[in-house]
Amino acid sequence: MAAAWAHTPGTPAELTGRLGAFTSSVRPEVLVPLLVLAGLYALGWWRLSRRAQRSQSARRPAFMLVGVAALAAALLSPLDALADRLFVAHMIQHMLLIVVAAPALLLADPFPLTLWALPHSWRLRIARHVTRRSVAGRVWRVATAMSLTWIASACVLWGWHLPTAYDAALSHRWLHDVEHATFFLSALLFWWPVIHPAPHFRGPAPYPALVVYLVLGAFQTAALGLLITLAPTLLYQSYAGAGALEDQTRGGVVMWGLGGAIDMLAVLFLLYVALGSTSPPTPAAGGAGRRGENRRTADERVFAAAPRPSRR
Repeated sequence: MAAAWAHTPGTPAELTGRLGAFTSSVRPEVLVPLLVLAGLYALGWWRLSRRAQRSQSARRPAFMLVGVAALAAALLSPLDALADRLFVAHMIQHMLLIVVAAPALLLADPFPLTLWALPHSWRLRIARHVTRRSVAGRVWRVATAMSLTWIASACVLWGWHLPTAYDAALSHRWLHDVEHATFFLSALLFWWPVIHPAPHFRGPAPYPALVVYLVLGAFQTAALGLLITLAPTLLYQSYAGAGALEDQTRGGVVMWGLGGAIDMLAVLFLLYVALGSTSPPTPAAGGAGRRGENRRTADERVFAAAPRPSRR
């Protein structure tokens, strides 16, 4: 018993080391925005739930919880420090950002719900100034075009995995943060046409186009993962050392398997919905073909998450 106790972790030195590792991974510049986002979303959901005529589904808050948890696991947990030493840990971190956090947050439909957390006058002001015909609406319509989002996500993924760029990111904290930010933002753009959350500045794409879009996205991710897995030499010198090549192979498998699997699950879901539906997706509010529709009503529907409540 004494021998077992002697080898049980929990001595003051070990506890101090664990606490130091935990606190070093808690970065205020990441933690504070996550808390603000989660707080605004929760407040908006609470306001809508109080005013809605029927009970609200918990599906969207569940997706928000998954998205925030994935971001926290990727950027605030010990995984962030481990990623500097193990390539496979770094690939898990990237996949959490790209194929878990980004689509989960979009499925939570965050923009209208966080908007409802703001004062009534602010909501009306935003709805008046951020419309389909505004500069923001036109820019976002272009930025979320499927051809551009696919190219942008592929360029970001492949560009940061070039050995020179990858090793530079591991050598400089600020560049590593830029890498993670571009991974996450490009993933948001990639998943936006598929999930089609508010604001609806662009109509939904047809199911066949979305299936092709996702299959090509899964192919380019799997291709990069396969190249890394089969590489006969070490690609990233930052991980040079014993077992580095095996670690690189495992990291490639994570990218190839996990990234491709989630993309293909999305493809299967789209096929299920497409085959089970009797009509194409409903056009976005205010879209072409609705002649005579009031422009203000169409613009307000861009931000709609629930029926407009009475002024509070």
